[in-house]
Amino acid sequence: MSSTLRTGDKAPDFQLPATDGKTYKLSDLDDKYMVVFFTCNHCPYVIGSDEVTRKTAEKFAGNGVRFIGINSNNEITHPSDSFPNMVKRMEQYSFPWLYLYDESQDVARAYGATRTPHFYVINKNRELVYEGRGVDTPKEAHIASVNDLDRTLTELTSGRAISVPETEPIGCTIKWKTV
Repeated sequence: MSSTLRTGDKAPDFQLPATDGKTYKLSDLDDKYMVVFFTCNHCPYVIGSDEVTRKTAEKFAGNGVRFIGINSNNEITHPSDSFPNMVKRMEQYSFPWLYLYDESQDVARAYGATRTPHFYVINKNRELVYEGRGVDTPKEAHIASVNDLDRTLTELTSGRAISVPETEPIGCTIKWKTV
């Protein structure tokens, strides 16, 4: 897989600003389970799968699952991914997740994220139990035949072992800053 973070590893902590005007630290959140996913505003794979991600987030909200979207894209090369545009997108779509801005790209590097969308599911011990894609056709999620994220969360919230802990993320590459 593409990630440097492996199943069983502790999820790297972070402190990032959100579109709701607050700053969030992973270690301060007390939700039972977390879905940390790297996303953005412009990628057709993100846009194509936003509604299935919304439905999955809404489906599992009552099971103690919090969704946290993180945008790590370079806003210089992709102005549509700027923080003000993130705020506008959340105002327009009212997604049921926190939307955080990783301007330094340090969080994306710590997780080993490579694509948008790229999902990481974290258990109550803050350990990684799944990493990869949400669905098998994120650009056209309405025709998806496999929903890896839903399956993983169903298994996790029912106390079962995760049957497929890693898949290859499908999406746009993260737009890295040049150093």
